[in-house]
Amino acid sequence: MATSDTTVAAAAATPAATATNSLKPKVLIVGAGIAGLTMAILLHKADIPFEIFERTSTIKALGSALTLGVNIIPLFKQMGIYDDFVAEGKPFREILAFNEQQELIISMDMKPLVEMGGDEGYVISRPDLQGLLMRHVPAERVHMGQRVESIQQDEHGVKIIFADGTSHQGDILVGADGAHSVVRKDLYQQLKEDKKLPASDEEPMPFNYTCLVGQTRPLDPEEYPQVTDPLSQFNSILGENYYTWATFTTKNNTICWMVAYYIPNQSNGTKNNNDSNNHCESDWGPDAAQAMCNKVRDFVMPSVTKTSKTMGDLIDQTPKELVSKVVLEEKVFDTWHAGRTVLIGDACHKFTPAGGQGAINAIQDTVALANWIHALPSMSLQDIDHAFQEYKAERYPNSVAAYNNGQMLEKCTEKSFLGAVARVVMKHMPRWLLMMELRIMAKHRPQVAFLPLIEDQGTVKPAYQASLHKTRRA
Repeated sequence: MATSDTTVAAAAATPAATATNSLKPKVLIVGAGIAGLTMAILLHKADIPFEIFERTSTIKALGSALTLGVNIIPLFKQMGIYDDFVAEGKPFREILAFNEQQELIISMDMKPLVEMGGDEGYVISRPDLQGLLMRHVPAERVHMGQRVESIQQDEHGVKIIFADGTSHQGDILVGADGAHSVVRKDLYQQLKEDKKLPASDEEPMPFNYTCLVGQTRPLDPEEYPQVTDPLSQFNSILGENYYTWATFTTKNNTICWMVAYYIPNQSNGTKNNNDSNNHCESDWGPDAAQAMCNKVRDFVMPSVTKTSKTMGDLIDQTPKELVSKVVLEEKVFDTWHAGRTVLIGDACHKFTPAGGQGAINAIQDTVALANWIHALPSMSLQDIDHAFQEYKAERYPNSVAAYNNGQMLEKCTEKSFLGAVARVVMKHMPRWLLMMELRIMAKHRPQVAFLPLIEDQGTVKPAYQASLHKTRRA
């Protein structure tokens, strides 16, 4: 990330690029995923100028399902999108896991969360949530097909240069561009040159899973009666040969599905990473997705009642353009910000789906960051750096906890002695222990300080939220 006193300072001197006229920062967001779009809506609600830039020319309807509940619903109510969210989601009350003989081996009752947190949990497809968020961002603020080429920042401002030669400048840059963040790469390159990048952040993201995901077209209820259940059926099978697969019934008679393949650790015991010999670009294109589809076609479909349906039946009911194969990296980075640049969501912490925490933590990142941006006393580098430090101090411990939780749940799918032990523990988990875990889960339900607070209805007291209490006093 280069610095240029002339270009950035000149850009920062223009009224459109600074907060000197309005006393509010201009925020540039890279990435129109869940984190970037949520950030954009919050800034819009706070009347803070922003622009959002997305590399792709259109939002692709890719991904499976998300489970969202007490941890984000108070925020959605504040944002005014709760009714839309409920209209596109299906409530869920339990998570069931079976073996390949379709025998129930794990049952998690999620109903106590409703009372603990005060709100119902919902399953929603990732494309539906992304579309919902996009509808609440002013269209003129969203710039599609803008691939970041380089970034410049100094004490006066930050400037993004795009591949087409155009540029944009502002006071703050938010990198919300996912696990393979260009913003993070550029930021880390400059920090490395300045010898300020921790060694841990130079290491590639490890992974132990590849994953095939998709969402069917609307299904015939006569053939798939589970889609008529008003509650979402969240079912999975822990396979015997390094595979785990799951289905989620969603609104409009559709089923989201995923198949994860566990890649054993390398011979030295370390996890695989993007530098591993067994990972190359040819593993991830449409042909690779089709090849994996062919491998898993005969897997029995997870179901509460025994069925002859297979994952191949769901694949055949899924438009090919909605099927994708992805690698599931996992890492919490140590460096979340430098100068006027800050990272959120998968750009600074990437989890496997095992703990269901990726989208939740990305959204909660935006809450803390928006609170501190709204409370900025000036556009000075010193004040911005303090805000970013406070943001990381609030969110980093939660991200590490979510990562560790995902690692623990991931053990249930491993084909090892520890994996077998983990499955036995999960199957026979005493209710008091489940309730304790649910209470820990329920207490994190943050809100933004600059919108009317939602009255809390939960029996579990919300966790202390530093950005809410500190910035409301600011």
